[in-house]
This record gives sequence, C-alpha cells and structure tokens, in this order.
Amino acid sequence: MKLTNKLTAIIIPLKENYTFTNFGAVSVWVSEYLKFSKTNNLVFCKKKKLSDKYLSNNILPIDEKSKYFTNINYIKKINEFLINKKITNVEIHNRPEYAIYLIEKNPEIKINLIFHNDPNKIRSSVNIENKKILLEKCNRIQFVSKWVKKKFFENLDNSHKNNTDIIYNFINPIKKFPKKKKLIIFSGKLNKSKGYEIFAKTISKVLNKYPQWKAVVYGNESRENINIKHKRLEINNWITHKKLLNVYAKSSISIVNPTWEEPFGRTAMESASRGCAVITSKSGGMSETFNNNLVLTKNNPKKLYLKICELISNPKFLKKIQIENFRNVIHKPDISLKKLDAFRINKKIINQYINNRYFKILHIGNFGSKVDHRLFNISLSKKISNGLIRNGHDVIDFDYRNNYSKFFEKFDIDKKILDISRNYKPDLILLGHNNVLNRNTLLELKEKINSKVSIWYEDHVIKGDPNYRNNLNLLEKNSDLIDHYFITTSPDIIKSKIKAKKLHFLPIPVDPNIENGFFYDYPKSKDLFFGISHGVNFGKLKKSNNDERLRFVNKLINISDNKFNFNFLGLFDEQPKWNYKLNDEIKICKTALNLSRGGPSKYASSNRIATLMGNGILTFIDEKICYQDFFQDDEIITYKNHNDLLNKLSTITNNEKRLIKKSELAKKNYFRFFDNKIVTDYIIYKTFNVKNKFKYIWDK
Repeated sequence: MKLTNKLTAIIIPLKENYTFTNFGAVSVWVSEYLKFSKTNNLVFCKKKKLSDKYLSNNILPIDEKSKYFTNINYIKKINEFLINKKITNVEIHNRPEYAIYLIEKNPEIKINLIFHNDPNKIRSSVNIENKKILLEKCNRIQFVSKWVKKKFFENLDNSHKNNTDIIYNFINPIKKFPKKKKLIIFSGKLNKSKGYEIFAKTISKVLNKYPQWKAVVYGNESRENINIKHKRLEINNWITHKKLLNVYAKSSISIVNPTWEEPFGRTAMESASRGCAVITSKSGGMSETFNNNLVLTKNNPKKLYLKICELISNPKFLKKIQIENFRNVIHKPDISLKKLDAFRINKKIINQYINNRYFKILHIGNFGSKVDHRLFNISLSKKISNGLIRNGHDVIDFDYRNNYSKFFEKFDIDKKILDISRNYKPDLILLGHNNVLNRNTLLELKEKINSKVSIWYEDHVIKGDPNYRNNLNLLEKNSDLIDHYFITTSPDIIKSKIKAKKLHFLPIPVDPNIENGFFYDYPKSKDLFFGISHGVNFGKLKKSNNDERLRFVNKLINISDNKFNFNFLGLFDEQPKWNYKLNDEIKICKTALNLSRGGPSKYASSNRIATLMGNGILTFIDEKICYQDFFQDDEIITYKNHNDLLNKLSTITNNEKRLIKKSELAKKNYFRFFDNKIVTDYIIYKTFNVKNKFKYIWDK
C-alpha cells in the first residue's frame, strides 16, 4: 500500500472489533460505506486474532502488547503515524476524546467526528464545554440519526449547528422478494439492554402455541447469562454480515426490542429490507430506521407475545407488512456517501461540494399549524421540505399562515424573515405557494445576504380557472427579483411577463412517509371516487359553488343509468373529509377520478393525483392533461368524454386482477418519476444550476 498525504485516516474505537466474525455497529457502518467509497482510506483498528479477517482492505492494526493498553496509548500511536506520514484528513468514529487529543497535538489536522451513540454517555462529549470545543475545532460533526444529533445539542443553542449533518446507516435493497419460512429471528448482543431477556421469556410460549414455527438467535454476551431452551429454537454465535442478511431474507418475523435508547437500530432496518415483519420498541432513533415499525406500546413479555401472535395468526396481515417493508427501503448510500467522500478528498473539495450541492434553505409555506395539521396528507409544503431534507439540505420551515393576516401589516412577516435570514444566512428563500415578501425585503435578501429566491405555486395558471388573473398577478409581482418559478401547470400554455427561462413545470410529488398506502389490497364497495375540497381551510362545504367539476359529475351521474356505485365528497351536501378519514373513503373504491378546477389543460393537476396514484388507486385522467406523456396505458386510464369514461370504468371494474395490476404499476411508477427527492432535486438543479442527480422525465 502506497502511503500519501491524500489518504484519509479512519479511526475505529479501540474496543471495537473490525472482523467478519466479531463486529459491532460502528464496524459495519464503516466497512459498508468503504465498499462504495472512491477515496483512499487507511483504517486504524486494534489487531485481530490470527484466525480472523478484517472487514475491509488498507488496514493498519494497532497491536495491544500490554493488558493495560488504553485509549490514550492507542491514539498516541496513531498520532505519531499521522505526523510521520503527513496525513491531515482524519475521520473519527464515536470517540470525541481522540479528536480532542489530536487537535491539541496536531494543529494541521482536519477532523470529521461521527457519533454512533448518545453523545451524553460518551466520555469527552458529556459536558457543554467539550461539545463547544468539538464544534469549533472539528471540520465536521456527523450523526447516524436525528435522535443522536438531538442528544448532542441538548442545552446548546442553534448557532452551533452549521458544521453538522446526518449520515444514516444504509442498506442496499435486493430486487426480488425472498421466499419466507415460518421463522422468527433475534440478532444482537444477548443482554437485557437489547431486549433479549424479554425475548427469552416470550419465545418458548410462542413456539408452544405454533408448532409449525421455529426461532433462531445470532449473537453472544459473555457478561450476561440468559439461558433459553426449546427444541425448535436454535442459538448461534455471530456469523458474517452477509450470512446474517441471508437469514433475514428467510425469516418472517424479526424482533428488535431494545430496552435502552437505541441510537439508530441497524438490525431493524436490515431485517425490514429483507422482507421481515419487524417488531420494535419505542427506543431512541428506532423510528428513523424504516417506515413500518410494529411498535410495542410496552416492552414486556406479554406485549411481545401478543404482537407475535397477531402476525402469525393473520397470514394476510403478516404478508402485507413484509411486502411493505421490502418495498420501502428508505436508507441508501448515495447522498451520505457523497458527504463522506467530499470530506475524505480534502478541504477545498469538501467546501466546493457543500457550497454547490448542499444548501441552507428557508422554506416559507403553509405547513398547516393554523388548522392543527388537519391537511398534513395533502400538504405540498411538507412534502417539499421532506424531499429537500432527504437530499441532504438543511431546511428551516416558516409557516407564514400563522404570521400573516389581512388585518395586519405584512411588515411583521418581512421583519421576522429578515431576522431569521441574518442569523441563518440561507442560500435559498423558497416561497411555497405565496409571494408575501415586499420588495425591500427581497432586495436585502439578495444583495446583503446573497440568497436566491424561488417560488413554487400549486394553483393552476390557466384561463379557465376563476382565479387565473389573481394567480398570475401574484406570480408577476417583483418578478425581476425572483430567480425561478415552479408551477403545476405546463409553462408552454402560460402567457406572462415572466421570462420563459425562469418558468418550470413542477409535478405534484409523493412522499414515502405520506403516500404510504397500498389501497389496491383493500376490499372494495364503491366503483369510483372523486372529492372536492371546497372550504379547504375551514373544512366545510361552501355553498353556491357551481364550477365545471360539479357540472361534469352531474352529467356523469345522469348518463350512468345507476350502473355504478359512486363515492363523491364535497358535492351534493357531502362534506369534505381530511387526513386518515379521506384515505378511508378512497381505499374502499376501485378507481378514482382526477378533475381540476379550470378544466383540463396540459399537465394541470393538483395534490389530488398524488394522493390517489401514490396510494395505489387507478385514476381516470382527461387525455387533454397529457399525462400519457409520463405514464403508459397500464398505469393510468385516459378518457375523451363522459361516455368514454363510463365504458372504460365498466371494463376495468369487471376485471379485478387487471385492476390490481394497473393500480400497483401506477403507484410504483408515480414514485419512480415524481418522488419528492426527485422533484426537489429539480428545484435545486434549476435554481443553482448544479449537476442533477436524477433524470426528470418532464424536463424536455
């Protein structure tokens, strides 16, 4: 191995084993990221036994020649090597004391400190003063979950957060859902803190009740002796990480129920990615591992027993959870790896990368706090913020609806935004469905703070819409100070004073945490759903609303000759419904109808289409909207007129297998094209002219 000062030294904690047969969470995290890294790295760890193999190449083992070999001895030896070889880039895992020592002894050093556990329980990051030293002296501090980061910043003010971010554990998904056995798995240290004692008191009772099922355990713990025996229970020592993933793929149920505050919960994420139904506890960062945890309300043998029995006794429910977990792997290496590699190359490159790719964004939108988040599942503001965060950006949400009223001067909002911006110095002010800032505020943001300003706008800017002129006037206000516009109508059909190069189409995005239903799996009692949101902010049906959507639906009912069972909300004295109540109305329907105010025009749609297609409901769309540019015949149903719609409705509702297949494909490809990570990356791509990560099928 050729040593060079371009190397990044990666330091594993002294007590952490870095071998295939004896490894911890830190070791797996490091070795998995190194598989994909394009940088030159040198890993420092303690010397292995002769029979073991290291988890990666380019290892420099530190030999413990004395039984009194301490952390100070360990980092001292490493520092001598770093100075001798002129290595200045150092990545330290879970040991702030190493960072403090190197900073004191080696002034040229650049440190990236990564926390895998609660910093308040790690030596040298317990007190506030040490945390401030680390924040000041380290180039970057990163955390494996939001929970770990939150713990670090307890009792610290927000001004210290500029050089921190989150790098999750990740898992590479497999393509095909694996063949399952009637097998329950527990993997981890076999101690009380990992929940093994609770598992031990439960599993025999489960196996006695269900004689066709087996259980398997992988792990050890020499300090605790928790013994369980059963003829269908197999207890094994550690196996390689690859072999463990293969066992997850065969298992039906995974138990991950720590009693301590788990910083992330890699075991839960990995077993979920291999199609296990995962039972977890309310612990630390466990909720960040994946989207479909079956959480124990109380982490005790009784509750665990009941939860396992619930899954085993209901095979359809078990399979549903397994498939949902398999399909929704949320943590992949792409973004986090780029953050790591940017640091590992050198300081110049990391600064360039962050400045050009990861931005501080002040997002001013309607986040629903004024109506108690009743509209959370149709909140475009929330989905856009979530997408930006998933792409690695730092985002502050500002709910302008809570700060603005027609009875008060807008100056109040302007002052608040300026105060935030002077502290935060955002790279981008993103105005979500509004243009509330006055001209002087925009001038200061652009000239003194050097922020870009972009607008996304959800309502249609088409002449058929009754609010067309108001919408256009709002967008055109101070257009010379707005960098870019993102609208849910094709810019091709808009006539405006706004320069064409500033106008971009914005598809309605889906969010895996919001559009997380698989509605095609539910029993159906209705043929067609459509809902109107008159009075959206007050939740009540407005009177005297007679627009083209009502006329369309009336005609549809009249010529259908009572052949279909419709489910219409917001019409005919049927009040609108929101949040989960809305989803409950949609999931009982075989199909849905997409109609937008103003009539059909190219690409014009609303959040309705994301709710429908994103949750797996086959949707009828007027062919004039041109969604056939994005979707095939097997994913949507386009129609020319009322009769065409009814004929196609009759055909598809009488073919259940085809209906389910088309609904599945619609959901899958809507996420493939219009996931909020893709849509928000497009906003960043256009606003900052940075290289795009995704292919945007609408950007011709």
